[in-house]
Amino acid sequence: MKNQAEQPHLDKIRHELLGALLGVVAFEGWTEKALGEAALQTGTDPGAVELACPRGIIDVICYWSREADRQMCKRLKAADLKSMKVRERVTYAVRTRLDVVGADNREAASRAAARLSRPDALLTAKQLVWQSADAIWRALGDPSTDYNFYTKRAILSAVLASTFLVWFEGDEERTNAFLDRRIENVMQFERFKGKVRKTTGKLPDPLAVMARLRYGTGKARPRRM
Repeated sequence: MKNQAEQPHLDKIRHELLGALLGVVAFEGWTEKALGEAALQTGTDPGAVELACPRGIIDVICYWSREADRQMCKRLKAADLKSMKVRERVTYAVRTRLDVVGADNREAASRAAARLSRPDALLTAKQLVWQSADAIWRALGDPSTDYNFYTKRAILSAVLASTFLVWFEGDEERTNAFLDRRIENVMQFERFKGKVRKTTGKLPDPLAVMARLRYGTGKARPRRM
């Protein structure tokens, strides 16, 4: 997946194939047959298809997800995020990610998720959601580099995945309400973590205590007479 992102000269092929596929996958699903038909429609040589998409239809879905992330980041960069609170920024970012896919492609996205749920693509599905979560946090200027870097992305990945499942049903009001609840859960968890760090910060470092018990404080002790 990373190597594909580093080969922009092949993106033109993937872009053309994706454009042809979005018109049929909502009905036919993301299949190798559909990819072959898209190649014929766009006049793409089979060798070029194999070069641009060595994993077949899966690579087209990956390209779509990366492009959606890129467009989302572009919109977030143009938005006035500084005036928003953290929870508002995250909510806005997730909704922007949904808007980038668009209601017109809702069924195609649902079919893509179904294809990625198969055993041969489960790892790819997790990677794509993680990449979207990472793209959001980076676009929001997240400065974390410690364990928070991973927890934030893991939590947001769960929010994205579950929100998309609700969005697939086509009820925008329900989707927005569901997303608001999930973001509230995330903020509650963040507040809880903050309290835990504040409390544990007053406690002695257990490793330091164990080291002193084993090796001593390093200070000479007076002899008993």
